Amino acid sequence: MAIREAVMSLLKRSLLAAGVAVTLTAAGVLTAVAAPDSEAAALPTAAVALGDSFISGEGGGDYQPVTDLNGVSQGFPGWDAPNDNAFFCHRSAHSSLLQANLAGIQDRFNLACSGGQPHDMANPSASRDKGRLVTAQLDQLRAVAQTHDIDLVLVGLGSNNASFTFGDAASVCANRFIADAWVGWWEFWAGDPPQEPCVISDLATDAEFAAGTAETTDALRGLLTTLDEVDADGRHRIVFQDYTNPLPQDYAERYFTEDGRADDRDKFRALGAERYAAGCPAHRASLAAGHLFSEGLGRLVAATHSTLSAEFPGADLVFLDVQHAFDGARLCEQDGSPDNALATPIRLQDGPTGVPVTSLAGKDKIAVQRIAQTCVDHFQTCQESWHPNVNGYAVLGQCLAGAATTASRAVACARQPDGAVTVR
Repeated sequence: MAIREAVMSLLKRSLLAAGVAVTLTAAGVLTAVAAPDSEAAALPTAAVALGDSFISGEGGGDYQPVTDLNGVSQGFPGWDAPNDNAFFCHRSAHSSLLQANLAGIQDRFNLACSGGQPHDMANPSASRDKGRLVTAQLDQLRAVAQTHDIDLVLVGLGSNNASFTFGDAASVCANRFIADAWVGWWEFWAGDPPQEPCVISDLATDAEFAAGTAETTDALRGLLTTLDEVDADGRHRIVFQDYTNPLPQDYAERYFTEDGRADDRDKFRALGAERYAAGCPAHRASLAAGHLFSEGLGRLVAATHSTLSAEFPGADLVFLDVQHAFDGARLCEQDGSPDNALATPIRLQDGPTGVPVTSLAGKDKIAVQRIAQTCVDHFQTCQESWHPNVNGYAVLGQCLAGAATTASRAVACARQPDGAVTVR
């Protein structure tokens, strides 16, 4: 019975795509009649974004209202509002989906949510710890399919899962650097915080990557199944985007030392303040671990794409590798950071004031501790940190445009030394 229903479902979608109306008789037989004004032909085309912060547009600013679980459109609720407010999905008007040149697409829908996890595809985000008050992303997708023919789906998922999150990985390395810069080894501050550079196991282990891969694959299997059920003409491309690192392989030389001190000794406040102002408060020795983490995320997404391509051989699935999309324009990769970077700097607030602290120069360890605690108590005050900025999303939009038209099953998007972006 399951095989018969699957064949009939495929035949029905094929007939709809050809502009034919279909009905199912009482005997279970599909009949077809010409329908030049079929529902599939009448629907406007749409591109949809699903996933987490690198897709929603975190860091891009100009965030749009988001409808919550109760059907209420949530605009900015204030800096001291609970972080589970739907608005803090941070769906930016400058996200890559909205900046990409997508021929033939009439409407675009950003359904992604900053902090999104695989769980959130089929379940309300609010039903897990630290989730936001929004419905399941697949339910939001079904609503779009009621009024539009979905031709393109951009999905970015995996950097947050039940094992690890991008935000936690970033905060581990940044907090260690700040503690090392401001606190002596003999002092106790917030429970004597770790001050050594990060290693990859601090961010994610092989076992955690494996668990995250399985979790992400299962969630996106549900996406493919849902699209097969709801897409008007049964034809759509799904682009699986991975992640790019906001920090370089190494800093520009001017960020190596300050006041004669490097970051391999105890206490280096001037250097700490300089790197914070430039947007890159992390040890040089932590950079390698950060790139191993990014590469691990790339393998996670690639493995998900490979598995689902084998399971759904007729599906139009493209893997978009953006690991090198910000090459030469990462934070502190060149003098003049963060103004010349494609990523947002780490920025904290001294309380939920809405005013970012751009300099830690002259601040003592007690002030730094207070400022850092604001991020813990009100995560929305710092959650933009180390995400693409408006220009970064413009580059990712070029990457998406290339992936939307390629004949390949996998493409790599890279920024060249002259700033040109290639997708091949």
